[in-house]
Amino acid sequence: MSKKNDERKSIVVVGGGPAGSLLARALSAKLDASKHDLILINDRPFSIHLVAGARMTVTEVDHLEDAALLPYDKLFHNGNGRFVQGRVTAIEEEAAGQGGVVVLQDGERLSYDVLVLATGSSWYGPLNFPSSDADVRAHVKTWRQHYADAKDIVIVGGGAVGIETAGEIRDTYPTKKITIVQGSDLLLNPVYPPKFRKDLEKRVRAKNIDIVFDEYIDSIPEPGTIGVTTRSGKSFATADLVVPAHGPRPNTAFIATLGSDVLDSAGRVKIEPTFQVVGHPGVFAFGDITDWKEQKQQGKIMFHLPVAVPNILSYLAGEPLKKKYKGFWEMIIIPIGKNGGGGYFDVLWGIVVGNWVTRVAKAKDLFIPKVRAEFGLQ
Repeated sequence: MSKKNDERKSIVVVGGGPAGSLLARALSAKLDASKHDLILINDRPFSIHLVAGARMTVTEVDHLEDAALLPYDKLFHNGNGRFVQGRVTAIEEEAAGQGGVVVLQDGERLSYDVLVLATGSSWYGPLNFPSSDADVRAHVKTWRQHYADAKDIVIVGGGAVGIETAGEIRDTYPTKKITIVQGSDLLLNPVYPPKFRKDLEKRVRAKNIDIVFDEYIDSIPEPGTIGVTTRSGKSFATADLVVPAHGPRPNTAFIATLGSDVLDSAGRVKIEPTFQVVGHPGVFAFGDITDWKEQKQQGKIMFHLPVAVPNILSYLAGEPLKKKYKGFWEMIIIPIGKNGGGGYFDVLWGIVVGNWVTRVAKAKDLFIPKVRAEFGLQ
């Protein structure tokens, strides 16, 4: 059991994905170690750069698993912080704004004065990574073999993950049959304008990737199973690999222990524009687990940080929280393989970009050098 044993204020950040990690790093540069104890909790001893996930699980070229697994050993500025590996199962709040304790799966209890929830989301299939380094590498190797063995691949979900996965498969395997099954009449979702969604469709089809709209596959068969049928009865008789690529689920089940009214119907955390959890001023939520009405993307973190970090510091100092998040315009860049894709920036008249911008901005290196630098790794 771990308890507070000094007079320092404890800041506990739960979740070591990009949101929690970069928040912890930013706080470590601002906090006085003689007055504050900064703790980052995550169930893995590293963060996974999910933007590289599709390519990493399709091909061994560039051995992305060596660069996309991000250890925490250089995350904290001047060593001002510590990492605890574990899974939080409950939050015990003393009273609203009065601190509390987080309870780990192994029974360890860590006290907090300020709690930050940044637990991210869980994906399916190839992006459903296990917890240890060895298991992640085995998972990656297994999925690479699934793709190598398959002849007729069906991808369930026509969002960014499904499109990027299809593009990586096509780059690696020029002759395999690839089909994206999408539950609506266009790729992506209605946040993005039809002109961009149709442009992206043309780019996908130009890579000899089929798209079937307005169909759903409810049950994902085991790899190697022959054939799959949609909800309406449409058959893909020769499909031998069905890849789930639909949207993720927020990792928030344990957060319900904070109170029955903390989560919305989708399992997202209700927040104020200050990033404080509604009704719990000493608890902040950050990243894609919040109920803020915007697309849940790693890129949004850069706009959350300038609000969340000053507000946490103000709260610790007993000062009013002056920063309020107002959202940010939507943008997305979707590689379809290494050499192109499409993107959209919701500024001016709505700017649609193509292969060159996509290749230079994202497809070539998948932001890996940038993210490693943000983690203090290079």
